[in-house]
Amino acid sequence: MLVDGKPHAVCVPYPAQGHATPMMKLAKVLHSRGFHITFVYTEHNHRRLVRSRGPGAVAGLPDFRFATIPDGLPPSDPDTTQDQASICYSTTTTCLPHLKSLIGDLNNGAAGTPPVTCVVADSIMSFVVDATAEIGVPCALFWTASACGYMGYYNFRFLIDQGLTPLKGEEQLTNGYLDTPVTNALGMSKHMRLRDFPSFVRTTDRDDILLNFMIHELERASRADAIIVNTFDEFEEPALDAMRAILTPPVHTIGPLNFVVEQLVPDGGDPLASIRPSLWREDRSCLEWLRGREPRSVVYVNFGSITTMTGEQLVEFAWGLANCGYDFLWIVRNDLVKGDAAVLPPEFLEATKGRCFLASWCEQEAVLRHEAVGIFLTHYGWNSMMEGLSAGLPMLGWPFFAEQQTNCRYACVEWGVGLEVGDDVRREVVEARIREVMGDGEVGKEMRQRAMEWKEVASRSTVQPGGRSLANLETLLKDVLKWPPTTNN
Repeated sequence: MLVDGKPHAVCVPYPAQGHATPMMKLAKVLHSRGFHITFVYTEHNHRRLVRSRGPGAVAGLPDFRFATIPDGLPPSDPDTTQDQASICYSTTTTCLPHLKSLIGDLNNGAAGTPPVTCVVADSIMSFVVDATAEIGVPCALFWTASACGYMGYYNFRFLIDQGLTPLKGEEQLTNGYLDTPVTNALGMSKHMRLRDFPSFVRTTDRDDILLNFMIHELERASRADAIIVNTFDEFEEPALDAMRAILTPPVHTIGPLNFVVEQLVPDGGDPLASIRPSLWREDRSCLEWLRGREPRSVVYVNFGSITTMTGEQLVEFAWGLANCGYDFLWIVRNDLVKGDAAVLPPEFLEATKGRCFLASWCEQEAVLRHEAVGIFLTHYGWNSMMEGLSAGLPMLGWPFFAEQQTNCRYACVEWGVGLEVGDDVRREVVEARIREVMGDGEVGKEMRQRAMEWKEVASRSTVQPGGRSLANLETLLKDVLKWPPTTNN
């Protein structure tokens, strides 16, 4: 129990960009409410941060500090994202004793920190619950993806029992089998097909690491004291109702977190504003390029931190963008093309001179908020979806991995804010979809209207007094993380 001084939250993200980003937002929110923060990176990602942003990226503040634990994997390329199956297996099997040692050091007054009073861990780092059980402090698990994605994973056992996965052979990836309707999955849209479930169902191996990892992690979730989700109730009500029915701990929706951070975390002049979890060096010159362009005239393209494609797919996207006729800002990571450099044809560069800006990474939220951006061509990762929705932007997508396929289906069918390029990338489809969303036809108008409507709903939940996400945050602080502490008269 906290007797004096600050509460101390240890934040443990899963070691990938898309998980560290929302965890950093949550850590900043907790810090703004009076918490001392210890933010835990793996040693690999700590080195990546220093390499991309300099030592200042992990310098921290007196009451917002960084710590590291090993991930158990051998050294790998510091400029590329680690293999997801390997990192999932390794964190599950090797990280627990290292985290327990770190918490022990913190509780023994290492570097003058107050005792640990709670831990917030990524939901797929559930080994953390074992560490907190030993020291008797609450543990909240942070599900950084969508609620519909959560239920997609939860239904893995159902899909196995129904004989829908594992696949009987590789040919089922391309022969139409993935279009099999799945209309009775718990908590899911009635419009689901097998292809719309998280991508780990697309395996022929019942012992597939990622398939079984997600089953294992979700089945351990009820051992936590709370589940936190970066979403808002109005957006995902059916999936959230299902989560609350199957989970023992309370489910706290506190999103979109980018709106919450804007509300609670000071920006101008605050040293915390400079603490950013980006594993790539951000190119700010793209914001200058956007300046002066007509409102809603630019296509913004970013497939996130993990997506990879073939060189042929890169070229198809390139010519689709070139032929659509609109200006575009395209984030092309160094490792975007699997096993090779991302090289664009000289003819493409010549054809798009003056209306194309290429960068390797950027401050995405600033780009999405810019009035010049009219559409977001995305991988349908959840951070990107929450940020795009918060900017009131319609989306066009190419889902690649994990629950991105589920997010895509919901964006297109349930929420009315998205369209899909399709697995088989063709330049004429990319061009046509962009024109459809950006143009003055009924489809584009309706998508833009729905995106703005959802933006307003999200804003009410996080900005206005009494908003549900802000109220849920207060409940999380008081009932789970025990702050402010109750006093006994």
